[in-house]
Amino acid sequence: MALTDDTPLASEYADRVIAVEPGGNEYIPDDARHGTPRQLFWTWTSPNLEFATIFIGVLSVTAFGMNFWQAGLGLAVGVGLGAAAHYALSARGPLFGVPQMVLGRTAFGYRGNALPAAFMSIMCGVGWFATNSVSGAFALSTLTGMPKVAALALIVVAQTGFAVSGHNLVHAFERIVFPVLAMVFLIVTVVIFTKADLGAAAPSGGVGGIGGFLLTVGTAFGYAGGWNPYAADYSRYLPATVSKVATGGYAAAGLFVSCLWLSVLGAASATITSTVAGSPTDIFTANLPTALADLTLLAIAIGAVAANALNVYSGAMAFVTIGVKLPLRTQRAVVSIAFGAIGFLVAWWALPDAAASYEAFLLVVAYWIGPWLGVMFADQYLRHGRKLDGLLYNRSYTNWGGVAAFLIGLVISVLLFSNQAKFTGYAVRELPDLGDITFFVGFLLSGAAYLLLARPGNSADDSVAAATE
Repeated sequence: MALTDDTPLASEYADRVIAVEPGGNEYIPDDARHGTPRQLFWTWTSPNLEFATIFIGVLSVTAFGMNFWQAGLGLAVGVGLGAAAHYALSARGPLFGVPQMVLGRTAFGYRGNALPAAFMSIMCGVGWFATNSVSGAFALSTLTGMPKVAALALIVVAQTGFAVSGHNLVHAFERIVFPVLAMVFLIVTVVIFTKADLGAAAPSGGVGGIGGFLLTVGTAFGYAGGWNPYAADYSRYLPATVSKVATGGYAAAGLFVSCLWLSVLGAASATITSTVAGSPTDIFTANLPTALADLTLLAIAIGAVAANALNVYSGAMAFVTIGVKLPLRTQRAVVSIAFGAIGFLVAWWALPDAAASYEAFLLVVAYWIGPWLGVMFADQYLRHGRKLDGLLYNRSYTNWGGVAAFLIGLVISVLLFSNQAKFTGYAVRELPDLGDITFFVGFLLSGAAYLLLARPGNSADDSVAAATE
């Protein structure tokens, strides 16, 4: 059992659905464990059956200058990388029974882990929340005719409510909406592919070439890999005896299938000639019969809620992991409400230029997740077969080598290889055909740096574990 300073509250929550999950990031004891790995398939499918996923594919054609087949390959590579990482991270949830950001303490130390936890809280818990809320608001506004701000407020209230309730209601909601969203988007896929020109040349004005392909890979990973820091949050309640292969497999399959399906659908829709103006959701649904368009708009709004229920829940979990002191029983629920309010304001600000904001945001997400994954996987490799119980809640445990490795990969990769409107990396200025390989460089640099800076013989983790177990 993992050692924690907090009083375990999960036992009284167990498998109750209509209840507010108490506590924050504490260990889940055996008597509160429940569920099967199969539930992770729809938990990771439903949140991606939404317009934000579709728009990745649209960007790959219209902004990055890919034809349909080039876009499909780039999307498959980017999503595949995110799903592979998700497999490994999700599989550890039942074994350790703690959230993903708590597991990160082994690589970064108790206090050093506040850095990646803060990144996740702000960029994923608030940033992703705002991004998905915008697409849901656009869809609901078009469907009902209500002002965009009113539609945004309605979407925010719904998704924050699920997140406040907690783990079990989030899982239940994803399961309920899964068949509805899957059926709607299956019909939409058939209609779009009958109209798409899959053999059309890449449009002019985009990036094109290897640079455009790498941007496609980077944005696809930024989307799929954006879920990686959440992975164990939704598998930690599973019994410790469940299969690691099944746990990781169902989670990765749900992520891969949903992300690749809808992003490829978006790429196909971008090959249809259209003169329709308006929001991105308006342009997409203009290719559909009226009844199906309305149904799709409703599905987009529901999909935004499905995605953001996870975003707010895990964002709040990461914030609690930073170490901010709040009342134990209500800390996660209180932070969820706060994130919902902040996310609403950010989404309101992004409404006028959502497309440009989304493209930039996807790449920025990949920038920090690449180095984070590099450190996490290097740490996991070095600790293979070792106990972690004594490290996860030990406030005196430090591993500054992990923090240094993360910052080395992040800073160097961004300075050299970032390809943003606001900042272009020094290497990309000289070699523009590189596109944006910040994620790959950050991952490799941070992983290598961690192997050098935090070898088992150079850290105090074994002595700490021995003293606290």
